Amino acid sequence: MICNVLALKLKRDAKGDFRGRHFEASLIVQAASWYLRYALSYRDIEEMLLERGLEVDHSTINRWVLAYAPAIERRLRRFRKPHCGSVRVDETYIKVRGQWRYLYRAIDKHGEAVDFLLTANRDLDAAKRFFRKMLQDQPLLAPDRIGTDGAGPYPPAIVESRTEGLLPRTPVHYVTKHLQQGIESDHFRVKRAMPRVGGFRSFNS
Repeated sequence: MICNVLALKLKRDAKGDFRGRHFEASLIVQAASWYLRYALSYRDIEEMLLERGLEVDHSTINRWVLAYAPAIERRLRRFRKPHCGSVRVDETYIKVRGQWRYLYRAIDKHGEAVDFLLTANRDLDAAKRFFRKMLQDQPLLAPDRIGTDGAGPYPPAIVESRTEGLLPRTPVHYVTKHLQQGIESDHFRVKRAMPRVGGFRSFNS
């Protein structure tokens, strides 16, 4: 149902984005959603579509994901509920083209995803960018408690977010291993759906 709604919104808002495609928008969004949501390869999805009588090459599915994944992510944000209260922030490692990169993530106290940012470095600038992205995109977030693992870049990043007016008040910054277990466990759930062999091949995609 959500795939159909997304397809209709993409067709209406993006207008010419589906022009020239040989398949319906709903099928394109469905295939891209399968790849983004589950631990499937492009060849897995090619086989699944073939079982449904649709012959689509895996390279075509790859182009669909690169073209429409950002639009799907933007529109899925509209289905999110406003976050408030306590937010847990942490980073994990992702292999991209054979090199380890850093995926900053935040979840709320109920375990719902708030935001993410993939960066090449794990430093103060990266932490600032993540907080800026998270708070600018979701002005209703305004957490009054932020939990981290105690890494050095987080306190100055929180202070700068307050200085820039992204936070209406200074939140309580707490460091507790017990509460951070929630987001650390969530990392494993998210990484299960990532490429199983070789990691990602492109930082941008």
